[in-house]
Amino acid sequence: MISAMNILVIVVLAIVQGAAELLPISSSAHVILVELIFGLNPTSYQMTFLLIMLHTGTMFAVLVYFWSSWKKLLSRENPERGNFVKTVIYATIVTGIIGLVALIAVPKVFLRGVPNARVEDLFGNVWIIASALAAAGILTTIAGFTKGSSAHRRGDAQEPASQASSPSALTASRMSTGTSLLIGLIQGLALPFRGFSRSGTTISTALLSGVRRFHAEVFSFTLAFVLTFPLVAWEALQLRHIRPDSATGSAGHAVVAGLLGMVFSFGAGLLAIRWLSAWLEKGRWAVFGLYCLALSALLYVLAGTGVLR
Repeated sequence: MISAMNILVIVVLAIVQGAAELLPISSSAHVILVELIFGLNPTSYQMTFLLIMLHTGTMFAVLVYFWSSWKKLLSRENPERGNFVKTVIYATIVTGIIGLVALIAVPKVFLRGVPNARVEDLFGNVWIIASALAAAGILTTIAGFTKGSSAHRRGDAQEPASQASSPSALTASRMSTGTSLLIGLIQGLALPFRGFSRSGTTISTALLSGVRRFHAEVFSFTLAFVLTFPLVAWEALQLRHIRPDSATGSAGHAVVAGLLGMVFSFGAGLLAIRWLSAWLEKGRWAVFGLYCLALSALLYVLAGTGVLR
């Protein structure tokens, strides 16, 4: 059985994940920081599985929120349906390649000499998280200031979501193959480096590539939804390494904890994505980038003084 204290921790982590996952501030960095505060090991099999299950909950929130937009995008009446599907596939393939490279390269290059090294061993490194947050913050800030101001001049920032997802607007939303490949590459970098906000960097890349606000958001979260299933399968397979006498619980406990967390992250994620859309529509994208930079600076200080290790 999972204790009341463990349930409380799961709920807190789920709320943090759900609130931050759909905002461009790196939910994984925030969840890992909370885990460290609670004295948990972010690199353990139980914690990495819980993280991906929390992510799954927020992806169900994405499904609910973008359902009508996806129906229009995949409708036979949308002449850009083929282009949308093609670019999603291209971006996902690139992300998959980067992920496979990371699985092989990180243990052999970055973690050389560490027994039984795996990519997840990087998740608890505060210095890496701070650096990744800084990189994501710079990209998001640049996109916010350059594309946010130009969007206001064009009037795109005030464009209602219903109008943005109309058949005529969807026709004008064609994304080039090159842009989709670049977004897939950027998303792939978010897999091993926690702090490198997946939503923040992919949406920012799309904005800087000339993709309109609403469609950058839809495309980014479509990629996230597609990516969820192989990630869940991968982390589920890792549970076989958990020893029955593990101090953090058995594989069965990890599954129960993950399902519980998924429920709470769904609710928090649904609220967060509505906030994200509202801020993006109002041209406040740069605020998220500045937040990432401020958090990165704080983490450097905490790591440098030994408060966080």
